[in-house]
Amino acid sequence: MSTRRAFMKDSALAMFGVGTAPAWLSRTAWAGAAGGNKKKILVAVFQRGAADGLNMVAPFGEKRYAELRPTLAIGDPSKKNDNSAIDLNGFFGLHPALSPLKPLWEAKALSFIHATGSPDTTRSHFDAQDYMESGTPGNKSTNDGWLNRALVAEPGKPNPMRAVSLGPSLPRTMRGKSAAVAVNTIADFRVRDAMSSTAFEAMYDKSSDTVLHGTGKETFEAVKILKSIQEQNTPPSNGAVYPQGRFGQSMQQIARLIKADVGIEVAFADSGGWDTHFNQTPLLANLLREFGAALAAFHQDLGDRMNDVALVTMSEFGRTAKENGTRGTDHGHANVMFVMGGGIQGGKALGKWPGLESEQLFEGRDLAVTTDFRDVLGEMVAKHLGNHKLAGVFPGYKLDVGNFRGVMA
Repeated sequence: MSTRRAFMKDSALAMFGVGTAPAWLSRTAWAGAAGGNKKKILVAVFQRGAADGLNMVAPFGEKRYAELRPTLAIGDPSKKNDNSAIDLNGFFGLHPALSPLKPLWEAKALSFIHATGSPDTTRSHFDAQDYMESGTPGNKSTNDGWLNRALVAEPGKPNPMRAVSLGPSLPRTMRGKSAAVAVNTIADFRVRDAMSSTAFEAMYDKSSDTVLHGTGKETFEAVKILKSIQEQNTPPSNGAVYPQGRFGQSMQQIARLIKADVGIEVAFADSGGWDTHFNQTPLLANLLREFGAALAAFHQDLGDRMNDVALVTMSEFGRTAKENGTRGTDHGHANVMFVMGGGIQGGKALGKWPGLESEQLFEGRDLAVTTDFRDVLGEMVAKHLGNHKLAGVFPGYKLDVGNFRGVMA
């Protein structure tokens, strides 16, 4: 068993599901070889650590913004220096490190929704991330995630590759009754002790444990699918160049899987390190440089395939409107979400801006939430994935189409 565990660890692949071992991966291999089924795809990106939305998309047109952040504020675009915002609409501007996203804005392939967040007021990273990934703010008893629940049940022959997460373990949002795959990288498949994968597969075949036998067989089928993609060794398309970081490489892996037509419907990637309590300016710039470059490369890589792909970004909460005494920001409330891709109402500042005056701030310190994050995700699930049973995706929350922000056309 320890040898089997070693193989699974080194294969960088984990299969997850509920109940006994599913019997679907051989069908997936067949579907992949036949060219798959090009369905709509939703990609969710999580910025872990509470990204500073007020500096990602800066409200430079509001005087109070610079007053609250005398050393951290992103400057007026007219100043034309290294700290100047990239003007979007005369009021909001991108952080200069997000310059790769400006062409997408101009091409109407990118929009943002400011002042988004959870109605739960926790400032705990762990709780806030859990609530956002489960889609049930304030409820710690939810066992599955909204992205898993967003998948429409498939009768007959479900495809396990329809839900893929990049990383060593399955995130909270991908857990649930629909089988999902967590994979570190497509290229990272190897077997210890010079034993062939065929030998390991035989070990599973001889197991007397029917669940272990079935799971092992299907896991090896998944390995075969991913190894076939690896062996093709196809570079990014359309001249796309991904940044050399974990998030950039995760986005490249997702693009490879989409182009391989293995039947992906939802995908997930995360980016860490956004908790900028100290010396925020250089730290945030470095994070945003990779973040913006990775999203732009992903869009360029997929080309026309982006017509079937919609991407949304989120972070557990925002940061304080006022900078702290160590040139950083502390845990806040509302944040900003980006949306990108096919069917997006691009080139728009969506949502309702609450303002930064003292009486407008939440608890006198944070940007107030004017858009529940579930309204953004719900609109994308309904209009892009075609799942209109939103009560099942976000239990306990009554989604009203009147609260949708016009994210999708």
